[in-house]
Amino acid sequence: MFRLIVLLLFLYTPSSFAQTNQLPDFTGLVEKHGAAVVNISAVQNSNAVNNQALPEIQGLPENSPFYDFFKRHMQPFPAPRRSEPKSLGSGFIISADGYILTNAHVVETADEITVKLNDKREFTAEIIGTDRKTDIALIKINATDLPKVTQGNPENLKVGEWVVAIGSPFGFEHSVTAGIVSAKGRSLAQENYVPFIQTDVAINPGNSGGPLFNMRGEVVGINSQIYSRTGGFMGLSFAIPINVATEIADQLKANGKVSRGRIGVMIQEVTKELAESFGLSDSNGALVVSVEKGGPADQAGIKPRDIILKFDEKEVGTSADLPRIVGNTKPKSKVSIEVWREGALKTIKVEVGETPSDDAAENRKLKQGKKTNTSNRLGLALSEINDEQKKQLEIANGLLVEDMQPGIASRSGIRIGDIILGLNSKDVKTVEQFNELLSQVKSGKNIALLVKRSDITTFITMKLTDDDKKD
Repeated sequence: MFRLIVLLLFLYTPSSFAQTNQLPDFTGLVEKHGAAVVNISAVQNSNAVNNQALPEIQGLPENSPFYDFFKRHMQPFPAPRRSEPKSLGSGFIISADGYILTNAHVVETADEITVKLNDKREFTAEIIGTDRKTDIALIKINATDLPKVTQGNPENLKVGEWVVAIGSPFGFEHSVTAGIVSAKGRSLAQENYVPFIQTDVAINPGNSGGPLFNMRGEVVGINSQIYSRTGGFMGLSFAIPINVATEIADQLKANGKVSRGRIGVMIQEVTKELAESFGLSDSNGALVVSVEKGGPADQAGIKPRDIILKFDEKEVGTSADLPRIVGNTKPKSKVSIEVWREGALKTIKVEVGETPSDDAAENRKLKQGKKTNTSNRLGLALSEINDEQKKQLEIANGLLVEDMQPGIASRSGIRIGDIILGLNSKDVKTVEQFNELLSQVKSGKNIALLVKRSDITTFITMKLTDDDKKD
């Protein structure tokens, strides 16, 4: 009995009430800043591609929202000649004259974009520019005196701090969710240019492109990706820091594209074992695996097995740091690189090159090669790339993924715009050759496609079964 009384007294002490009263109140933030958040929808015309829902929810009606889940591995299928506006995602106004930030994957396939404001007004938007490497898009509507967000500094965010998202999950406009910052500077596979903010804020399809607010009502990030095995929220959400987005938006506004530095090296993480074998006391830096012949690094004298410790006086803590540091360096800049070579530090001067643009306009030009409408066993419509395009992409062979049906390839991560360089151990040069190699694979066997996407080349594996030819 005595223990029960003590417990009750503890539970109802003033300190416990104080803790309860300290729970955050988001109402003022939403009322003040929610008006700057917009819903983005689109119409896609003939020969456009809609995004199919995940297999678990294929039964939803045709007017259900598109899904923009983790890594943006959508499962496309041929669209009707004219579709009704579909909710694609969210965005937020950054200037009173109508400039809006959102994700590139929200708008880049749209023929007509409609922006719906909090006061129910609708405007047709134009794309100023998109950048796939950071998944940032800048669009504009013809309006004035609009409410706009206040931008904060993501560097001041602390792990455990409360944050708020406003967006249109599943098309439910201006939905508010809240959580905490789970981690900062998170690196994700094949996302080399963004130090993501990880949160446990509930983000679902339709939230993409919406703002992440701190408790002062400042935007600190753009909600971009989720980690999910079902297509829905599972406790892991990732936002692009707003300072990264703003730098990209400024370039898109000024030039319509992003200029990004490059030096032409392939790198990997320095593990504890590798550091020991190279005579380093710690595992900082980026290990150079290969050097592009004739590229900036090659001309400067960078060699395989060099470990890059500093670039332009900036510390390279992990291999993931280097692409961001180099990418943010102005092309044609002359900078110093500190490397560890054969047990000693060495400083090398290099003139930074420029990463080829992969914006939507240039991607559309790729589709002017020799085309084919034939879908193969994987449901992929491929086209052969001409010599000029091969030179531009710096490849000797490859096939462009022009269209695809939902199935094993789309579920495995193949995207429209990918370049397939090889199948298993064979280079692929023609559509006929690819289909012939594919036909020789027995049902139940794994295949590996060597895929080039932007400046990243990787293998994507999948198991081919008769049921997975086409869904």
